Amino acid sequence: MYVKDAMSTVVLTIGPAHTLRQAAQLMAARRVGAAVILDTDTSGLGILTERDILNSLGAGENPDREIAQTHTTPDVVFAAPYWTLDDAADAMVRGGFRHLIVLDGYEPVGIVSVRDIIRCRSAVTERVSGV
Repeated sequence: MYVKDAMSTVVLTIGPAHTLRQAAQLMAARRVGAAVILDTDTSGLGILTERDILNSLGAGENPDREIAQTHTTPDVVFAAPYWTLDDAADAMVRGGFRHLIVLDGYEPVGIVSVRDIIRCRSAVTERVSGV
């Protein structure tokens, strides 16, 4: 099974100047654990996760003053649609993160999470075992 089979194609994209509160509200409304940060000035991509927001709040920072760009994961690892789910899981374990932005060329086409991988693996196990 491939990343393209597991990924969510509905990607929340926000700008680097969104506050953490705005990002959290958008993530909560969409029921997603990560947002892609698209900086149109630099053509750069980043990712802001629920953990990034939690770390900021835990440090006592003001979510109305802190901006997304300041809290994005610094070394983003991207996946390709035709990576296997094992490749994606290995990258997540090596990097210690739970989300990968999926790129087709230079275009973000989805996000795959640990939950997506588990969901797909569970469905395969159910079909194989007949449960």
